[in-house]
Amino acid sequence: MVMDMTVGKPIRSILRFFVPVLLGNLLQQVYSMTDSAIVSHFLGVKAFAGVSATGSLNFLILGFALGLCGGFAIPVSQEFGAGNRPEMRRCFANALYASAVLSLALGALTAIFTPQILRLVGTPEDIFVYARDYIRWIFIGIPATVLYNLLSGVMRAVGDGKTPLYMLIFSCVLNIALDYICVVPLNMGIAGAAIATVFAQLLAGLMCLVIIFKKTDALIIRGEEWKFSGRIIRRELVIGLPMGLQFSITAIGSTLLQSAVNGLGSSAVAAIGAGAKVQFLFTTPTEAVGVTMATYCGQNLGARKIDRVKKGVIQITLIMLGYSVFAFLMQMLFGEQIAHLFIDASQTEILQNVRLFLNIVVSCTFLLSIVLIFRNSIQGLGYSRVAMLAGLMELAGRGFVAMVLVKKYGFPGACVANPVAWIAADLLLVPLLIRIIKKYEKLYPAKD
Repeated sequence: MVMDMTVGKPIRSILRFFVPVLLGNLLQQVYSMTDSAIVSHFLGVKAFAGVSATGSLNFLILGFALGLCGGFAIPVSQEFGAGNRPEMRRCFANALYASAVLSLALGALTAIFTPQILRLVGTPEDIFVYARDYIRWIFIGIPATVLYNLLSGVMRAVGDGKTPLYMLIFSCVLNIALDYICVVPLNMGIAGAAIATVFAQLLAGLMCLVIIFKKTDALIIRGEEWKFSGRIIRRELVIGLPMGLQFSITAIGSTLLQSAVNGLGSSAVAAIGAGAKVQFLFTTPTEAVGVTMATYCGQNLGARKIDRVKKGVIQITLIMLGYSVFAFLMQMLFGEQIAHLFIDASQTEILQNVRLFLNIVVSCTFLLSIVLIFRNSIQGLGYSRVAMLAGLMELAGRGFVAMVLVKKYGFPGACVANPVAWIAADLLLVPLLIRIIKKYEKLYPAKD
């Protein structure tokens, strides 16, 4: 089912698209938390710390791949908004070609060099084997992850947020069941959790492929539309590579921070890992807003309705301001209780650090909202290379914390890394989006 976001009230269009994306993201967080709880309770806190130690690497490598997927979907949304269906399907076909080649190469290289990569970031020896066995299988499964996320992105590009949600529900339920089966009855250890994730992603991606080519008429590629096009590939790479690099640049900052935290010991790694799991639960709506605004702005740019872009950005920003206050209050009430899913109540020092992390990070949710709303809007408007600069700002912020504040203040210094990075990015993104919108308003003035 497609959704035209170029008509009707802007905030209504945004929220209609946002809700299925939010439900999907929340489900992913529930799955991720369940996965971590299974690992922690059945394999121990060291295994949990090992998985947590791979978080920044996961973001670095998979973030690049998923950024590519998001970038490849933007030309689809722009051509959908412009009403050019044949060109839209040509963009889809060439996105399949490009993502297949890139994901296979990326998966092979990272799987081969997994131990060296973990050594490079200073993974503690007492959790090294857990980290290696987990992340290597995640890297092997990169093509499956890319398949699902590319197809989900393309469906969302034409306004279909429900089908990706249904596939995600299926994937998460299967993943949770397989996690338990692989870790407990089959005794596959930490690798079992990763294999379950890869298999569930692969099956969800294949089901998306079947649904697109059987039931989504707007995306069924026909005849000459399958033809390889260097022009379209270049267009997609111009948008996709900066988006992928932006994720990677941001992740480099996270990796620098992870290296600094690794130096504080496995208890600090576990505290950051548990805190991040809880934080993501409360900040999930900001991620969903970002996905929504990329599609919304892409479609409205294609339709030359820049006034709708401006109204939508303003309205959703105000809504997220209210949500940020709500998120902080909920974290104060329930954050520590949720952390008990991963950390036993007897681990008082770790839980105290988790509480400190959450109080600092979740209080700054609105700063993250601005990053995701403005950055994704800029990308939807075709300026992904410029938006990549925000990743450099985040890198600088996290790098400063890792090299200065963590060394000086230890764990409390690590807790301010995300807020510092978000402030740095916001200082660039806010004036940048205002300038881009003003430019488009001159090119495509609103019609009376």
